[in-house]
Formats: sequence, structure tokens, C-alpha cells
Amino acid sequence: MWRLNAVRHKAGRKGSDLEEFKFKRRAHEKELRRARKDNQLVSKRLLLNDDEEEDGTMDTLASDQVVELFKMVRHGRDLVKKEADLRALRKALRSPSAHLILIKQPNSIAILVTNLCGPNPQCRLEAARCLHELSHSPHSEVDSLRLRQATPYLITFLSGQSPKFTELCLYTLGNMCPDSENVGDMLLAQGIIPALNSCIQIHRTNLAVVEAVGFTLSQLISANYATGRIIPAVLGSGLIPHLLSVLTPDPQFGLGPVIECAWCLHYLACSNVDNGALVAQGTLLHCTSLLVTLGGAVAKGSIEEGMELLIWPLLRCVGNLLLSGPLGALQPQLNDSRLLAALCAFPQAFLQTHPALARESVWVLNNLTAAADSSVFCSALFYLNLVPALIQLLPFSHGINIMVLRVLGNIAHQGREYCLHLAQAGLLPALCATLKMADPEVVTFSLEVLGQLMASDPQLAEEFVRQSGLPVLEAIQYSNQETIRLRATHLLEHHLPPHCTVDTSASP
Repeated sequence: MWRLNAVRHKAGRKGSDLEEFKFKRRAHEKELRRARKDNQLVSKRLLLNDDEEEDGTMDTLASDQVVELFKMVRHGRDLVKKEADLRALRKALRSPSAHLILIKQPNSIAILVTNLCGPNPQCRLEAARCLHELSHSPHSEVDSLRLRQATPYLITFLSGQSPKFTELCLYTLGNMCPDSENVGDMLLAQGIIPALNSCIQIHRTNLAVVEAVGFTLSQLISANYATGRIIPAVLGSGLIPHLLSVLTPDPQFGLGPVIECAWCLHYLACSNVDNGALVAQGTLLHCTSLLVTLGGAVAKGSIEEGMELLIWPLLRCVGNLLLSGPLGALQPQLNDSRLLAALCAFPQAFLQTHPALARESVWVLNNLTAAADSSVFCSALFYLNLVPALIQLLPFSHGINIMVLRVLGNIAHQGREYCLHLAQAGLLPALCATLKMADPEVVTFSLEVLGQLMASDPQLAEEFVRQSGLPVLEAIQYSNQETIRLRATHLLEHHLPPHCTVDTSASP
């Protein structure tokens, strides 16, 4: 019997196909994350300072002016004057051209690090801001290895008590993470993971710092090299419960911290390093609970700006964790039937604005209904009257109708009673429409689902004929796709009522 398999993102392929899949997935995720309100998520993050909100960014300085500013910082003795010089240098560094000028000066990074570790708090802050500007540089010459003199101190400062300074250090480190495997190994050896664990505990009530921790961690574990040593270290660090504790949106602060921590969980789950550990720590339970909450809000028409950027990683995380073991073993964390309603509410709400998100929602439904012990979820779809909503998605492209057909095929696989319920929900006329579509993959899946319905009960074959399906099947026999022709011919010859006139003259 034909059966659809659960689908995993970033897993289950080999060789060049796997690498190509990963590349395309990461490229797609990068574009999605760029849609965030501040236009920074996977790309480097640049903090705006309070004084710049009032005065604006400093005008671009000439090369000799930048050099002169640096000389004043290097040779200055008066702390008040040095603080003003560092502030002026930091503002000058808002111009990317100044980055190249500064790093060409002898011992420029060492001078900034000296001020970063000096006795004056304001000088330390301004030096950290200068390093932060450099960490955001678009120039390849200003890479993280050039800034590596600062990283041990930045990591040490994560255990400090100043939330503002800690946040600045976090974003600076986060900007450095994706540059290269050497940088990742360096940060790992310097203790960035236990430092992040300690930081999120110290500042657990400061959501701005928590968001910065999530950003830095997501930058670290989303890199191509992360699965080797970094993700296993994160899984064994005790960070997971702290990330899960953040999965409660704050009505005053917004979605920022929750989004960052959800992306962290997504990267950990799709790495498939140890999803069993994630499930054991309650990741599946927390993510599904939040999806239920969001689904209820969406169903009522309450869609907050940026909500899709939270729903997306939660869906990915749940979809991949569903493949961690038999559904029966995961059942304690999937005991809320409202999850199915949420998964059907998201496509309705985001179909026009974010069609890819609609497809991801149905992908999770597919993984729920594809397992051997998935009959309870298939039954719940009927009990909650959600199947008609799925059938209504069949006219939509972007891979949505293909994923819906997968789910319907999984339901039909449960047996005759399920097939009869599908027919009662209006699936047969919907299949007549999808069989006429130009996409060969849609036609192929439609034929497979139709074959299951016809094989389950001859009355469904007769009903398909009454829905004017016979001419559609006969037309498909002339398709230029051999697989499609053969399947259509098989249905015509073996499953239609004997009294139907069937044209089998087409070439197989």
C-alpha cells in the first residue's frame, strides 16, 4: 500500500543532495529572518546608542581625522578627555570606511582592548562600542580573527552586573560567531557556552539581555560548522531549560526574546544531534503549548506584527522533534488536540502574506499523521471538523497543495472508515480539480490519494464517476509523464465500475 513518509528538514539526505538541501534551506531562512522589524537576525546586529537617537550619526570623517582621533585615544592621559575621544571615534566608526582606516593603525585593537579593561566605566563602555561597530563591519578585512584579542574579555564581562554593558558584549560576540569555524572553535575554547548559561541566569528578569543571549546563541549554533562540537556542548550545558522558560511572550516587551530563543531551539532540533535529549527536557511540550496559544490568537484575528517570525521556528522545531521516536512515546507532550486546530489556523491566516509558512504548518500535520501510530491524530482531524479546511487549501500552489495531499493520503491510509469520511468532507470533487492541474507532482499525489479511496470501497469509485471524474482520468492517459499515464490507466482498468466505458487506447 502506498504510504507517505514523514518529512525532515535538514536531515535524511546524503552526499551532495544533502549539502544542496542545506544550502537552499539556509538561504531561505536567511531571507525570512531579514523580514524582521529591525532587518537583523541572521545577519549581524548593530545596536543604536542613546545619544545617537538624539544627535544622529556623525558625518563621515576624512582619513586623517580618523587617524588623529585614534592617536588622541592612544596617547591621552586625562580620563574625561579620553572618554570624549573614544565617543568621537565610536561615532566615526559608524562610517564603514573608517573601519579600514582604524585597523591599519598599529596596535589599534590592542589599544581598544586596553581601554575595555581600564578603570574608567565610561571608557570601558565606549571602547566596547567601538569594538561593536567593528564587529558589524561589512569589510572582510575586519574579521573576527582580527578582533580575537577582545573576545576573552567580552566573554568574561557576560557575568557582570550591568545589563547595558552585558547586552553590548553579547551582540558584539554574536556578530563574530558566523565568520568561520576557527572563530567558533576559539569562542568555544574560551568558554562562551557556560558564559551564556550563566548570563541568562543572572539576567533572567532583563528581557533585553535575554534576547541578546538568544541572538548570540542562535548565531553560534546556526553556523555550518556547529554540529561537530558546538551543538553537543550546548545540549550538555544546561541551557535548554532556560531557553524553554522564555517561551512566554511578554505583552509589554514584545516578541523579541521569545523569537530568538525559538530560533535557537529550531537550530538545535534540525541539527538532529540529540533530539531525544531535547524531547526529554520538555522542548516538544513547550513549543506545542506556545503554538496552541498562538493558534488561538490567530483564529480570533489577533495577529501581532512579527508573529510569523515566532511561529516559523516553533513549527520547524516541532516538525523535526516528531521524528525523534514513535508518536506513542511522544504522546505525553502532544496531549492537546488544539495543536491540530492551530496548525489549520495558521494556513488560513498567512496564506496570502506568507504562503511558505502555510506550507510549513501542513508539513507538521504531515509528520503527525504519517507515523504508524498516528490514528488518534487522524481521528481528531475529523472530530474537530478540520478536514474541510484542509481540502480548501488544495487550489493553492507554493507546495501547499502537495503537502495537503500528503496529509490526506496519510488519513486515507488508516482504512475504509477514514476514506468514507474524507469523501463525505468533499474530497472527491476537489481531486477532480487537482487532477486537472499542470503540476505533474500535484497530479501524481492526487492519483495516489484517489487510488486509496477507490481501493477502500467501490462506492467511492462510483461517486467519483458521478462527480464527472471519468473524463479527467481518460484525459490523463495522454500525459507526457509515463508514471502518471500508468497510474491513471491502472485506476481506469481496475477500480472503476464495470459499466463505465473506459478508453484504454492511449500508449502506456
